[in-house]
Amino acid sequence: MLTPKLTIQLAKWSAILALVLSLAACGGSPTGGGNPAGSAPKGDYLKDAPSDIAAVYKSRCLGCHGTDLQGRVGANTNLQQVGSRMSAEEITAQIEQGKGLMPGFADSLSQQEIDGLAEWLASKQ
Repeated sequence: MLTPKLTIQLAKWSAILALVLSLAACGGSPTGGGNPAGSAPKGDYLKDAPSDIAAVYKSRCLGCHGTDLQGRVGANTNLQQVGSRMSAEEITAQIEQGKGLMPGFADSLSQQEIDGLAEWLASKQ
């Protein structure tokens, strides 16, 4: 029989393991995996981004959102048509503050970088 102290420790370690596994899903290869059925071929989504915005996306967003904005950590991370469901202002707020597993980037990206990403992503309809 497990003691209450051991039960609490087991629950803590289980929670830590679950967190590590969910965060590890954002890392990995920068290729972003395969494309979902019916999506555009690789590279089509980043080619219209200004070079400075593409560089920010590649360094900060690609791990979870993929090379073609297809998402790598569930359906909510697909950005291929994010502009049809969110305004540039809403995208800006989410980049700044984060949401769910997505961290906020207000402290690590400049406002110009955030605004550039938001405007570019809002054009994805």
